[in-house]
Amino acid sequence: MGAALLRSDGRQACALVCVTGCIAAYKSCEIVRLLQKAGVRVKVLMSEHATHFVGPTTFRALTHETVAVGLIDDPQDPIHHISLAQEPDVVLVAPATANVMAKMAHGIADDLLSTTLLATNRPIVIAPAMNTGMWEAAATQENLSTLIARGCEIVRPACGRLACGDVGSGKLASVEDIAQRTLEALGRTIAGDASGNLAQECAGLLQGKHVVVTAGGTQEAIDPVRYIGNRSSGKFGYAIASAAHAMGARVVLVSGPTNLPCPDSVHRIDVVSADDMFQAVDAAFDGADILVCAAAVADYTPVRKADHKLKKANERLDCIELVETRDILASMSARKGDRVVVGFAAETDNLIEYASSKLASKGCDAIVANDVSRSDSTFGSDTDKVTWITADGAEELPCMPKNEAAFEILRRAALLYR
Repeated sequence: MGAALLRSDGRQACALVCVTGCIAAYKSCEIVRLLQKAGVRVKVLMSEHATHFVGPTTFRALTHETVAVGLIDDPQDPIHHISLAQEPDVVLVAPATANVMAKMAHGIADDLLSTTLLATNRPIVIAPAMNTGMWEAAATQENLSTLIARGCEIVRPACGRLACGDVGSGKLASVEDIAQRTLEALGRTIAGDASGNLAQECAGLLQGKHVVVTAGGTQEAIDPVRYIGNRSSGKFGYAIASAAHAMGARVVLVSGPTNLPCPDSVHRIDVVSADDMFQAVDAAFDGADILVCAAAVADYTPVRKADHKLKKANERLDCIELVETRDILASMSARKGDRVVVGFAAETDNLIEYASSKLASKGCDAIVANDVSRSDSTFGSDTDKVTWITADGAEELPCMPKNEAAFEILRRAALLYR
């Protein structure tokens, strides 16, 4: 097992794994082991039907904890569903049947598992597994939308051969993916720096708000093969989108080409060029409260885009005529009204001077200035050292992981909105 993952109060972080009646229940054993390897204390709660697939003894041997099944099976704890609801830092339902998802969506509490899920206020991660017909049924999809709207994290099922022999969507996602998403939800709950738990401090700050985030770079086509681009990885923008969701916002992520997975419960709009991104942001901005322009949008695009691959033998590329792209940050700032617009500035020198000039020329509310010449703050790094710049001045923030910096930026944006 890995070193214990500790909460800010020094106690070991705890996950409650809820196992429901599905053939994929046996995979929950491996999920438990993966969480334990990450240093998490794991407790298991099973539905009565789940015990027909995997026995409680198996989970008791894995966790060295009592396995909860019946609503009144623990005489030492007459209100067991409340203690189970309050003890963990994150709750995982894996596998989650259509029946249990329906109970969760409609507030039905008729056994220990469903009463515990109704009583908890901890982050809930749901990994559905069921037949394709059940997964695609209108009722299941409506229940899914309800659970997402309430803030549940969904690890969507994969496509593949199902236990019934059908091939389609409904197969439980990989145990690695489920464990990772659970750890990420747990991390957002217990993560923090020396000044306190940022995730907890920021919880609810954007509840009911609509946040639009741009991320990644754009690709400006020269011909069907070549393009003008930049080194943006999209990591910071994706971290901001994920943090905005964790803070209670409804999030739209407008993303240039990247290999990053979409943060759960975030609506992603994929674009390629600067013009694509402008149109997507322009449409999404109408219903937004906050816009964070973290994307590295190309300043120029070729005037003419060839419809075939140019041959250097007779179609030389030593001179490409360029035209400026439309300025997303300035255009949205010009019509923002009471909305908050935050821009980014990636610089290699004169950071404060250039970023402050950008703040004034674009008309936005704040600029996040990033010195990409630093190895700990360059494109693709997992940390960033940024400076928050507004009309009131510049404040240099310490170097921190991108996910922590994302919470700090959104906390400041939320204060500007208020």
